[in-house]
Amino acid sequence: MTLRDRPFPERDLTLPESVLGFLQFVHTTTVNKVEGLSEEQARATPLATSPVMSPLGLIKHLTAVQRQHIQRRIGGQELPSLWRSEDHDYEFRLGPDDTIASVVAAYDEEWARTQETLREAEWSAVVDDYSNPVRTDRLLVDVLQESARHLGHLDVLRELIDGSKGE
Repeated sequence: MTLRDRPFPERDLTLPESVLGFLQFVHTTTVNKVEGLSEEQARATPLATSPVMSPLGLIKHLTAVQRQHIQRRIGGQELPSLWRSEDHDYEFRLGPDDTIASVVAAYDEEWARTQETLREAEWSAVVDDYSNPVRTDRLLVDVLQESARHLGHLDVLRELIDGSKGE
């Protein structure tokens, strides 16, 4: 894997263009955060208080976030959920077959679906979010906020794992 280019969104964009631009920026930065890690390092959980939080687990979680909120809620797609309500940490857990390549590929595939869904979405439409009505654009801001927050967690994990800092 090599580092991906990640241009910062321009300042003259509309709100939808800005949200999509920052989702792309966060996506690319997230993928770049596992560049150079060994498989063992990418599975490491260096925070004792968060024993399932690994770099790959965070990427799996962000894949699940996009699936749940963008494909299922906004797009109304009948894709299987990646959540398990009985196990709050399910999407953070790694299986024996999870590798950097497979987890990043799943994240990239979900991002491709996300872009397609959002191209067709009416951003001012109201969608059902767990029996609560919410505007599509508001839900997208939630997804952007959660993605950026977890990218910050990934920054900390990477620094604890191998000392790498920065974006």
